[in-house]
Amino acid sequence: MSSHGKATSRPAVNHKSSAEADNPKVHPDPSDNQIKNPDEWVSGDEPMTGAQASYLKTLSEQAHDPKAFDPGLDKAEASKRIDQLKQKQGR
Repeated sequence: MSSHGKATSRPAVNHKSSAEADNPKVHPDPSDNQIKNPDEWVSGDEPMTGAQASYLKTLSEQAHDPKAFDPGLDKAEASKRIDQLKQKQGR
């Protein structure tokens, strides 16, 4: 028997990797709370990032509160202080 003239159905191929399909940046879940409390961060006890240090230093200088900057802060505490200084300055 010949298959000429018959339509051949092919299964749909998903070209997206499973990592891409599960990536919240590609398909964000609107019910997910993407703003987390710094106390709940998995990496919150790691040293603050360079960007956090720079921003915190700048904010503490602008607020005339040099004690707000401490180079030994962890990520979570740095984030909290950044938020406090921004609120203090009305940002």
